[in-house]
Amino acid sequence: MSLDETPTRTPWQRIRVASFAILGVAAVAITGVLLVGRRGDDSGSSEWSAPASRSPGGDRATARQGSFDVVLPVSGELAALRKIEVRNKLEGRAIITEIAPEGKRVAAGDLLIKLAEEELTTKLKDAEDKLKTAQGEVIAAEQNLSIKEQEKQSELEKADVAVRMADLGFQGWLNGDVVKKRQELATALETNRIDAERLAKRFDEAKSLVEKGFISRDDYEKDRVALIQANAKVKQAEIDIKVYDEFQYPQDEAKKKSDLDQARAERGRTEQKKDAELVKARTELDSARFKQQTAQERLDQTKQQIAYCTVNAPSDGLVVYASSLESGGWGRGSETPPPQAGTELKPNELVMILPDTSAMVANLKVSEALSGRIKPGQRVTVFSDASPGVPISGDVLGVSVLAESGGWRDPNRRDYTVRVALEQREDLALKPSMRCKAQILLDEVREALSVPVQAVFRKGRASFVYIPDGGGYAQKLVRVGRTSEVDAEIVDGLAAGDVVLLREPRADEITSQLSPESINPPAADSREARAGSAGEGAGGGAGRPGRPGKPEVTVPAATPAADAAGAKPGE
Repeated sequence: MSLDETPTRTPWQRIRVASFAILGVAAVAITGVLLVGRRGDDSGSSEWSAPASRSPGGDRATARQGSFDVVLPVSGELAALRKIEVRNKLEGRAIITEIAPEGKRVAAGDLLIKLAEEELTTKLKDAEDKLKTAQGEVIAAEQNLSIKEQEKQSELEKADVAVRMADLGFQGWLNGDVVKKRQELATALETNRIDAERLAKRFDEAKSLVEKGFISRDDYEKDRVALIQANAKVKQAEIDIKVYDEFQYPQDEAKKKSDLDQARAERGRTEQKKDAELVKARTELDSARFKQQTAQERLDQTKQQIAYCTVNAPSDGLVVYASSLESGGWGRGSETPPPQAGTELKPNELVMILPDTSAMVANLKVSEALSGRIKPGQRVTVFSDASPGVPISGDVLGVSVLAESGGWRDPNRRDYTVRVALEQREDLALKPSMRCKAQILLDEVREALSVPVQAVFRKGRASFVYIPDGGGYAQKLVRVGRTSEVDAEIVDGLAAGDVVLLREPRADEITSQLSPESINPPAADSREARAGSAGEGAGGGAGRPGRPGKPEVTVPAATPAADAAGAKPGE
């Protein structure tokens, strides 16, 4: 079967065939090159065909008109789009009594892990007892508070009565006793004055009567004594009024006011005392309620911890132990045996993950130089190592923000991770961490003249091919457009059917070389050449030595992207 015919081999078989054909004639072995699909017409056929006709000798090819895809061959591994981490949520000692076997596909609700719960059961009983005790203390504190409130009300009512009585006593004294006393003193003074005046008149009359002999001297002296006594009573009454106003009244008033003030002060002291007792009672109630709340929280926490002893699958998935994960630092570690019955877990330890294998992605490694050409939505064809002959369609989700180092093997290498969402293929039984190879479709070249990429060489600013010339080969200047890992678009310099050499000829085979002006054109031509180079770069030309975009390289060599197709991620 000729190379122009549609092969029946798988894409990876075609890669090996093309590599072995080139290996016999190339100066440097080209390995890992993936043969991309060429579309011979616009009918939508997905058949694969060689990009250009090759001579029976294997070192020449024919430029042809057609279509080809610009793809980037990469490698990586499969992963689940969604996964659930299963961790040990127990705060204390956790010992596994039952665990689902690794690799088992579980449905939502299936048992994953069963932990020993005897210690937690004992703690649960203690927590229940403490809660009951705390509840009793709350009831006692509430009753004590109620009693204190009632006592305050009763004592204040008694104090209010005492204040009322003191106030009424003061008002009764002021409006009763004082008025009465002053009336009595005024009456006594007025009575004594009238009596004194009467006795004075009588004594004056007694003088004339004693002189006339109508009364005896003894009666006269009696009248004089009575007058003296009456005047003394008048003075005494005046003194009584003065003593009352100046001494007795202020004294009584001070005492009555003092009694009222003391009653009011006693009420205030009673209120303060009862308020202090209420504050203490409320504090004791708050403390009892806090203890009850704490006891309730500990009880609920213990119940929750007991519930954590039984871990069921929250959704469908595949059981993968954390000890199987190749990521140092989380899980039990690669050197620790997988969890089993009797294994003691640390708090918050990752025990297993449940990848949802119904939605898978491919994590592909792309070199830093090519990462800028990857865009979300680009089509990708993925081949898992488990089923290398079965293509899986996918679309680019995105490119990682940070690059990963090549490690100690290649510290200067930087790879970005490209996440590709894959179509659902339940028939393939895809699993996380499966190795895979992929082709990222970067561009589609339609109805263009092309030659194998091995036929294009660069020197200075010039791109050229070798064409047959008599018994040797001559350098032919060409302008290169878009390129893939296999084909190179020839914009100018060749015609359909032209034969080109797929290797660098020996010195004695070269019959004609490019002129220095062609290799290093003048300034005007340089700008045009740079514009052409920019167009070639936009089409995806740069990516390997010996192709457009890598100056001063004349020998085709293996490409980093092609090498990456056969390498493991991270190598």
